[in-house]
Amino acid sequence: IEGAAAACLNCHRRSGLGAAEGLTVIAPITGKYLFRPHGMQSEDMDFRYLQRFNLSRDPYPDEAAVARAIREGVGRGGRELNYLMPRFKLDDATMASLIAYLKTLSQDVSPGVTDDTLHFATIITPDADPIARQGMLQVIDQFVTDKNEFIRGGTRPMRATGEIMYRVSRKWQIHVWELSGAPETWGKQLHERLAAEPVFAVISGLGNKTWAPIHRFCEQEAIPCLLPNVDLPVVAEKDFYPLYYSKGVLLEAQLIAHQLVNDRQRLGLHRVIQVFREGDIGAEAAKEVANGASAANLQGLNRVLPVNRSSDPAKELAHALRDTEPGDAIVLWLRPEDLKLLPGKAAGSSAVFMSASMGDLEQAPLPVAWRSVTHMAYPFDLPELRKVRMNFPLGWFKVRHIPVVAERVQADTYMALGVLSEALTHMLESFYRDYLVERIESMLSTRLVSGYYPRFGLAPGQRFAAKGGYMVRFADPEGTRLVADSDWIVP
Repeated sequence: IEGAAAACLNCHRRSGLGAAEGLTVIAPITGKYLFRPHGMQSEDMDFRYLQRFNLSRDPYPDEAAVARAIREGVGRGGRELNYLMPRFKLDDATMASLIAYLKTLSQDVSPGVTDDTLHFATIITPDADPIARQGMLQVIDQFVTDKNEFIRGGTRPMRATGEIMYRVSRKWQIHVWELSGAPETWGKQLHERLAAEPVFAVISGLGNKTWAPIHRFCEQEAIPCLLPNVDLPVVAEKDFYPLYYSKGVLLEAQLIAHQLVNDRQRLGLHRVIQVFREGDIGAEAAKEVANGASAANLQGLNRVLPVNRSSDPAKELAHALRDTEPGDAIVLWLRPEDLKLLPGKAAGSSAVFMSASMGDLEQAPLPVAWRSVTHMAYPFDLPELRKVRMNFPLGWFKVRHIPVVAERVQADTYMALGVLSEALTHMLESFYRDYLVERIESMLSTRLVSGYYPRFGLAPGQRFAAKGGYMVRFADPEGTRLVADSDWIVP
């Protein structure tokens, strides 16, 4: 193998701290690991090794020994390295450059880490829903308070691997970065905040119409941006630092496009009419549906409502749906305040689809006439099925006297904080930003508490933890019970 297929980071990862896959453990290759004798320092204890942990490991005596391991596969004490480790034909100059790089890799802890505190930021855009903002911040404040109250004393050296799971960790401090003004100014604001308040990672957060400036900031500054509450994330899976719950409305668009292709002949579809407000996230989702419709030779039409609602928004909606007929599929990318004003008589189309995320899920205020004919793209577990997983966060909210004002946002925030806490425990003293992302990739699919998501996990190179959803409909004209029209779909 050669080129990208042979790159060291494929196994040893960007941090150089290795990985574990089943029973295969990929050892760290940083200079600290290669050249320093294994001792009793807490950073020497690696959670992944468990019973195979060796406190008496000898270092590589010099650079020539490391070069021999890379070229010939001969490790410490003449031991042959695992056959999965490639042998590299490197000239002397390239080898010297590589070893010099390994000596600096993950050498100093990342910014935002002090002797007793880990600093994090949560970012809120100016158009974020104020009620969801209040609910999210209450969860963050209480979670951090609980965590810091649990900590006693300071750090102390560990003398046995059995102490790994009981080590004393650092306190957390959350900095709330509230943005203002137009999105094109957010990057400058974020860089100024970071200069004033260095943070180890960005956790949770809340956005509405765009998250792109925050995504770009995190990637440029190499800061993990973990599981924000956004329904229009940035799809750039070659980026490393931003991690999302799902593709949000873009995933819903893919589910709807999948259904349109499957139902085209059965329903005799020939047009797809999409209704959304200019400047809202439905505009981007509509593009995704249009791409799928075009591939299926379906004509696409957009009915764009103005950014500012008129004095008679019901009339606007009626006009947008004025000429629908059998053979049309209507896709509604509308917020609750528009959904409830749909005409009293459902449009005369063959199929109607809507966004769960934008419409408030099963609480969507659809008029009775529309409920029996509308199918919802639902990238979450069904309400009845997620009750068991939601018992834990809802119980925690109740015990902590946190009012549930935005259940999905609060549950996702609680889960993001839990994921961060577990990842940091596994990292021990290796507080490197790259390693934090790698640990989350590795551990996410093993979580039992996954809130709204029935299937949840990441692999190296994946940036969206929940990858599928259902097509659902309302079970009765007035209730909130949903019925699945499909199995779990991963478009």
